Amino acid sequence: MIPQSMPAGSARLQYLRAQSRKPGEASFFYYENHFKNEAVKVLPGEYFVSTEDILILTTLGSCIAACLWDRVAKVGGMNHFMLPEGSGDSGRYGSFAMELLMNELFKMGATRSTLEAKVFGGGQVISSINPKDSVGEKNTSFVLDYLKTERIALVSKDVLDVYARKVCFLPATGKAMVKRISTSNAAGLEAQEHRAAQIIVPPGTGGGSVVLF
Repeated sequence: MIPQSMPAGSARLQYLRAQSRKPGEASFFYYENHFKNEAVKVLPGEYFVSTEDILILTTLGSCIAACLWDRVAKVGGMNHFMLPEGSGDSGRYGSFAMELLMNELFKMGATRSTLEAKVFGGGQVISSINPKDSVGEKNTSFVLDYLKTERIALVSKDVLDVYARKVCFLPATGKAMVKRISTSNAAGLEAQEHRAAQIIVPPGTGGGSVVLF
């Protein structure tokens, strides 16, 4: 937890970067100039949970980011998964990524009955793919079914269609913002996601509406 007296700017970033991180926990901290706040970038297969005034950001093509927030405990987190299912315990796969995110939230005081979800991604960013074979379609179906099964309220979503997306989530308040990325940049993002799939990632142990920005 970040001390309330911790100054903004480089000192706070140094503090964040110096903390030990669990396997699969996002660790790329930087200063986000648009929002003028410290931020952490969640890469494919990663997650991040916090109660603090920090931005959690990711960029999605066919991948899904689930943002979960406990409206009572005021704790929230985001994951970024690439496929619904797969072999091994990896945050790349939705079945593991969702359990990992929820378990970390529970450790910080969240309860299942007061969790709210916002879901993003699943875009068909490569137009030549048959929608029925789209990874984004499968990822979206998985996460919506998962939330329904777990009885977690889905308060908003921005999924499917042909857009890639940049997502920003504020874990202290549950606010989420999404920016749709032009299709001219989407193919490159999809290629980036596929390259990320080849990288070995260690296994891991919002209120309000969505805002377009």
